Amino acid sequence: MSEQFFREVSPEAPELQPILTGLFGEYAARYGDFFTNQKEVELTEWYLPPRGLFIVLERDGEIIAMGAYKPYDAVTAEFKRIWTRGDLRRQGLALLILQELERRALRAGYQRVFLTTGFRQPEAVKLYIGHGYQPQFALLEDMEVYSRPPHDGRLRFLKVIDVQSVAQAS
Repeated sequence: MSEQFFREVSPEAPELQPILTGLFGEYAARYGDFFTNQKEVELTEWYLPPRGLFIVLERDGEIIAMGAYKPYDAVTAEFKRIWTRGDLRRQGLALLILQELERRALRAGYQRVFLTTGFRQPEAVKLYIGHGYQPQFALLEDMEVYSRPPHDGRLRFLKVIDVQSVAQAS
């Protein structure tokens, strides 16, 4: 039987490079250069405890999924980099990452979660809505609408987290 566990890592850890390459490769395949002019400044220290976190899910010594959070405001964590290796999709790994991030964010003192996904990621939209995240946009049949002004392509979600909601999600 395979052993699977979470591990905290630095966002600059060399062992993250293959999975980060996969993530950014998928973004490039789905969006081309759509988000090129919207690159966010990311600082490593935002993802370090006690206010931030970067975790990986490992199985048999391989990183198979990852996720992170950073402070959005004093009571809200912003979840980032939730991703599962392409060859291991549809096994519930993204949900495991989401639930672990919620548990750890709650322990770190956060009361809410903010996250975004792109307009061409229907599986992520389904995951977040299915687990209590409230869309801050209208759920339209054609999500490409959000790629045109006045929108920026990002679909925003919010969720209040507390001991009860985190326990129910587990």
